[in-house]
Amino acid sequence: MDQFHPRPANSTPLTPLTFLDRCATVYGDCPSVVYGNTTYTWTETRQRCLRVASSISKLGIKRQEVVSVIAPNVPAMYELYFAIPFAGAVINSINTRLDARTVSVILAHSESKLVFVDYDSVSIVRNAFSMFPPNKPKPMLVLVIDDGVKIQDSTGFECTYESMVENGDPNFNWIRPVSEWDPITLNYTSGTTSSPKGVVHCHRGMFVIAVDSLIEWSVPKQPVYLWTLPMFHANGWSYTWGMAAVGATNICLRKFDATIIYDLIDKHGVTHMCGAPVVLNMLSNAPDVKRLKNPVNIMTAGAPPPAPVLARAESIGFVISHGYGLTETGGLVITCAWKRKWDRFPANERARLKSRQGVRTVVFTDIDVVDPDSGVSVTRDGLTLGEVVLRGGCVMLGYFKDPEETAKSMRENGWFYTGDVAVMHPDGYLEIKDRSKDVIISGGENLSSVEVESILYTHPAVNEAAVVARADEFWGETPCAFVSLKAEMAGKVTEKEVVDYCKGKLPGYMVPKTVVFKEELPKTSTGKIQKFVLREMAKKMGTIRKSRI
Repeated sequence: MDQFHPRPANSTPLTPLTFLDRCATVYGDCPSVVYGNTTYTWTETRQRCLRVASSISKLGIKRQEVVSVIAPNVPAMYELYFAIPFAGAVINSINTRLDARTVSVILAHSESKLVFVDYDSVSIVRNAFSMFPPNKPKPMLVLVIDDGVKIQDSTGFECTYESMVENGDPNFNWIRPVSEWDPITLNYTSGTTSSPKGVVHCHRGMFVIAVDSLIEWSVPKQPVYLWTLPMFHANGWSYTWGMAAVGATNICLRKFDATIIYDLIDKHGVTHMCGAPVVLNMLSNAPDVKRLKNPVNIMTAGAPPPAPVLARAESIGFVISHGYGLTETGGLVITCAWKRKWDRFPANERARLKSRQGVRTVVFTDIDVVDPDSGVSVTRDGLTLGEVVLRGGCVMLGYFKDPEETAKSMRENGWFYTGDVAVMHPDGYLEIKDRSKDVIISGGENLSSVEVESILYTHPAVNEAAVVARADEFWGETPCAFVSLKAEMAGKVTEKEVVDYCKGKLPGYMVPKTVVFKEELPKTSTGKIQKFVLREMAKKMGTIRKSRI
C-alpha cells in the first residue's frame, strides 16, 4: 500500500470559494441576497463577485496581500467574502463599532493595501488615517454606498463599489489557492491584551468550519437566513460561505431592532438567524410581541444565555441552539447537542441544560478541560475548574506577526489553549464558568479590561483603576470601573465626568457603564490589584436593569 500518494486529481486544495460556483449552477435563478427593495439571484451574485475580483486585481492587488472591509451587513459586505479571495487576496473585515485609533492600529499592522469603506464609516477611516505612523503607506479606498445616498465629500477614494462591479470582468478566472493552507482571512481580536491580535485562517480551515457548521445546525437546502450576526464577527461564524453551499436567501440589513427583525421574519419567511444572547433578550422583551407564525432557528453564542431569556424566547416560537467558538476557530466548534429525552423535562431544566456549551461538533477533532499547568484532564464532576483546550482542522494558522503569542496558545502538546475556564459534567458536556480574567463580553463583543484601564489611567485625576464585568440585563455584561483618585482630587470628580472622558477615547461598548470610587483598591502583598475582590463587589451591586448607554 506504500505506493499510493496524493496526486493532482485527489489533492485539490479545499476552499469555501467553490461553494459559489456550484450554487450559481444549481440555484442560479433563485434569490441570493435581499436588501430593502433590491434582490439578486445567485447567478447575479457570482457575476458581481467576479467583476469586483477583476477590479481588485486591476488595482494591482497581489496574491496574499490584505484587503480590508469596514461595513455593516449590506450586499457588498457579503459579496466581498468571495470577491476579495477570488482576487487571491486575504479579507480583513473590521468591526464597525471600533474607534478610529483601533482601526488605525489594525490597518497599519495588517499592511492593508485596499479598504472598502461603508459611507457610515468614512469619518472613522479618515480619522484613522490621520493617526498613521509617519512614512507609513496608506491603503487605497473604495466607497460602499447605498442607492440614493449622497455623500458630500468623496475625496481620497479611488472609486465606488458599484463602479467596480460595472467595470469588472464577469468572466474573470478567479485565483485559486496554490495550497489549501494559504491564508484567506485576517480577523483582529483584542483577546486578553490591550493590543489587537491578528488571527489568520486558511482556505482549508474555513472550508472545514463552514461544512461543519451546516451539519451541526442541520441547515437544509435553501433556508432563508437573516443577517442579525455581524459578518465581521469571525466571518459571520462561517455562514458567509456556508449559505452559498446550501443556496440560501440572505436577508441583509444595515441596522436592526426588534421591530425590524420581526417585520423581516414575517415578510421573508426567515428560517434561520444567529446572534449573541443580547439579541435573544431584545426579541423576547419587545413590546406587544406575538407568537411566531412559523418556528425560527436561532444559533446563539458569545456568552452563556440566561435560562429565563431562553425560556421566554422559546415561548415565542424561536428554536434555540447554543454553541461556543472563538475568532481563533473561525466559528462554533462546541455546541449543546440536544437529546430528545430532554424535551420531556420542565422548562427551567431544559433551559439549564441548553445554557451549557456542550460537546465538540461533528467535524472537529477534540476538546477537553485541563489543569492549565499540568495539562491533565479535570475530573468530570461539573465542579472542578480547568482551561478549555481545543484541536481540529479549523483552528487558526496563528497570530499575524506574533510568533510568541502563537506559541503560547498553540503548544507542543497539540492543544490550542483558549484561556477560558470551564467544568466538564459527568455526561461529557462542557460548561464555561468564567472567562479569561481580563475579558468582558458585552453584547457579544469581547473587550479587554486592560485597554479600558489604560484609558482610565490617562485621566489626570485617576490614581488607580481596575475594570471588571458587571451583570447587565440587556447587554449581558458591561464594564464596571473601580477607581481611586489622587489625593488632591478626592471628591472633585463625578461618575458622569469619568464616563464622558472615556466616551471620547473608546468605542461605545467599551465605555464603563458603572464607576465606583474607592479610597484605595484592594491589593495582594506584592501590590497587585485583587480583581476577584472587585468582581465580588460588582456582583453584590446586582444586575443593571436598564443599561445607561
